[in-house]
Amino acid sequence: MANLNKVMLIGRLTRDPEVRSFSNGGKVAKFGFAVNNRRKNMQSGQWEDEPVFLDVEAFNRGETGRQADLVEQGLHKGSQVFIEGHLKLDQWTSQEGQKRSRLLVVVDNFQFLEPKQDGQRGPMPARRPQGEPGYEQQEAPQEAPQAAVPGPAEEDIPF
Repeated sequence: MANLNKVMLIGRLTRDPEVRSFSNGGKVAKFGFAVNNRRKNMQSGQWEDEPVFLDVEAFNRGETGRQADLVEQGLHKGSQVFIEGHLKLDQWTSQEGQKRSRLLVVVDNFQFLEPKQDGQRGPMPARRPQGEPGYEQQEAPQEAPQAAVPGPAEEDIPF
């Protein structure tokens, strides 16, 4: 039996990232994220956006993983971003003794979809730093997942 745990989302941050560093040098950036589901209102016949709010975590992992650093440096509340990741079930027992759980998204990769304040795009995790030993330049994805999302003109999209 095959398994697949993959999430692809385009939306906006609902709060600034909260960053925690670990004693082993690792780092996690946690933030809220919102996407819209479109549905037709049966009474009015109009299309409506139904927001979905998610909790997201980005980690620095291994020698090449820098997602938490990039989130901390380049994202803030309201930023539009494309996220690729996977789902994780977080379970705990509350102070009242109740079992609690939540589903969250763990970032594997992401891309900025808006220009920075100075008009330049932020770094894209899909491309690794040039000139650093052990890194090879990777090609950006050929498909543009944000084609249906209003935003920058096509010629401004770096992939």
